Amino acid sequence: MRQRLSALLTIKSLVTLTATAVFAALALGGRLTAQEFLTVYTVIVGFYFGTQFERNGGKSA
Repeated sequence: MRQRLSALLTIKSLVTLTATAVFAALALGGRLTAQEFLTVYTVIVGFYFGTQFERNGGKSA
């Protein structure tokens, strides 16, 4: 449990979670369209999971 929490608090994870929260707030506030949010969120999540995949040597977790 402690190891998972530690992994969650890496810089990359914090940036991903913060960006997700900011773009969600912008979308909910009407300052971003749903399409724009989906595009940005897809890039963020794709980057996060892509780097996780590469770190695991190309094996899914």
